[in-house]
Amino acid sequence: MNAPTLDQFQQQVSELLLRHRSLLDVLSKLGQSGASVNRAVTKAVTDCGCIELNARKQQYSDESNLQDAKETLESHLAGSLCEHCNEVLKSELGRNLFYMTALCNLLQIQLDEVVADEYDKCSTLGLFNLT
Repeated sequence: MNAPTLDQFQQQVSELLLRHRSLLDVLSKLGQSGASVNRAVTKAVTDCGCIELNARKQQYSDESNLQDAKETLESHLAGSLCEHCNEVLKSELGRNLFYMTALCNLLQIQLDEVVADEYDKCSTLGLFNLT
């Protein structure tokens, strides 16, 4: 089965969003769905235990080259999501994507343009994009 295009997904969201059509409703649902994503990851650590978090200060030197930095910097994550947590997290991410797309619809922003613009910015700025 082929994945739908961003345009097809955006059209589907436009057709399905009935109850929370107000901009304020969509903004609050987007925030709520983001919190649900955070909660699903947290429960994978604290309730299921399929992943572990061991966070500490990143050891980074300004003198390191890019490859050294990639090898040195850590995600602080150990393990991998079990099937249940993976499904829950994909569901929560999907809901978050739904409300982000609904926000795009209300503000007449094309989701594929958002992705293309961010892709171009990442390609142009590279590592400096997130500094």
